[in-house]
Amino acid sequence: MAVAKRINLFIKNKNVETKEYTEVKDPGNFSEVVGLVAKGNVQHVDQAVQSAHKAFLLWRKVDLDQRISLLLKSADRIEEEASLLAELVSKENGMLLNTTKAEITMAVSGIRNIAEIAESSLQSKQFEDESSWVSVEKNPMGVIAGIVPWNAPMVLTMQKLAPAVVTGNTIVFKPSPFAPMGVTEALKKMAEFFPPGVINIVHGDGDVGAALTTHPHVRKISFTGGGKTARHVMRNAADYLKDIHFELGGNDPAIILDDANLDEIMPKIVNSVFKRSGQYCYAIKRIYVPDNLYDSFYEKMVALTNEFKIGHQLNENSTFGPMNNLQQYHNVKNLIERIKESKAMMVELGEQLEPDNWDNGYYLRPVIVRDVEPDQELVTCEQFGPVIPLIPYQTDEQVIGLANNTEYGLGSSIWSSDFDRSLQMARKIEAGMTFINGNGQTSLGYKNIPFGGIKQSGIGNENSEVVFDEFTDYHSINYHKSE
Repeated sequence: MAVAKRINLFIKNKNVETKEYTEVKDPGNFSEVVGLVAKGNVQHVDQAVQSAHKAFLLWRKVDLDQRISLLLKSADRIEEEASLLAELVSKENGMLLNTTKAEITMAVSGIRNIAEIAESSLQSKQFEDESSWVSVEKNPMGVIAGIVPWNAPMVLTMQKLAPAVVTGNTIVFKPSPFAPMGVTEALKKMAEFFPPGVINIVHGDGDVGAALTTHPHVRKISFTGGGKTARHVMRNAADYLKDIHFELGGNDPAIILDDANLDEIMPKIVNSVFKRSGQYCYAIKRIYVPDNLYDSFYEKMVALTNEFKIGHQLNENSTFGPMNNLQQYHNVKNLIERIKESKAMMVELGEQLEPDNWDNGYYLRPVIVRDVEPDQELVTCEQFGPVIPLIPYQTDEQVIGLANNTEYGLGSSIWSSDFDRSLQMARKIEAGMTFINGNGQTSLGYKNIPFGGIKQSGIGNENSEVVFDEFTDYHSINYHKSE
């Protein structure tokens, strides 16, 4: 039997062993232990933060061009290791291998985007008139706490790491217990290019998270995950008046306009709903369809969704993988049971590639639900799984009201053959991002769009030039000239 891979804590560029290790099992094959991950404690958090704080005192003095150079070298290293990292991440979090490979490509691109715009974005600005001189400067904050989720750990980690370190901060990461291995391996490879203590990693449970978010040397908490955990983080931060950045969940609406070409948009719609088995923050989570297209839309979506082949995430024939963890699996299964008890009509679709392994993983079929009430649970919640409601509507004004009737506000999409009409509709949606005839960022969008939500979907943004405001403090100097 092969020896399970061991993942330790990482403090001051050294592996740190602990007394207790937690098994990480393959969500598509419970029989396989992907690895053993060191379980940290409060003392380890203090060691990591102290290491980061000491490193910060020197790292902030390093010239920006050198920090940019080291960041780019670390991105090259991740690109070189992409295949091995992708397989490890897919084994632990259940995402299809091709999906994870694309995620790592996106992560590397994001790092390079940040490096490209860092110099211009971090420049100080000077102003002068006859009575005074002013300089407005951006300085690093200190130690950043980065708490990242399991569903897209590589890209979401790099969206914090790149702007944090290039501005002169240091960082302590707490990866998700449901996908801690791949991102740890990636960060360790990147850390080789940086001074010891710039990048640190502590694994653990709630006590580790609480210690990290309340440590006096942590100046900012950047968290991506669910609203329930964010509330705990925010309470901890409030006691110490710490700065926060949250990228949280969504209940993203897709609005199909009556001039949409269904044959053209349907593959994009289905992919946007069921990619990662529905387990990503800006997945389409509810679809509004005009009455006159409703039956046709449903039939076309059912036919295309039924082509999914459900199996292990590393099976090259699989086009649909498992859920990531037991809690989310049960949440979605229980939601499906409640739908069955309602007046809505649901259909479970897709082909089981490995029926004998079905109960040895967190497998669910994709589900489409029609004849749903606008206020039904499936419409108002974030299901974070492969279940999608189709809601009929009559007028543009009505559908905008339905789409905005939520405390979420991350992403959204409009689907139409008329750009001007789509744009007019998009500007009425309450969300951080609205996509037209797609769902997600193009390469141009990834580089320039502030990634984040409004309402209860987040505080602050990642990506684009605005991200530097999340990781810098302004320092202004005003010289009074002599009369």
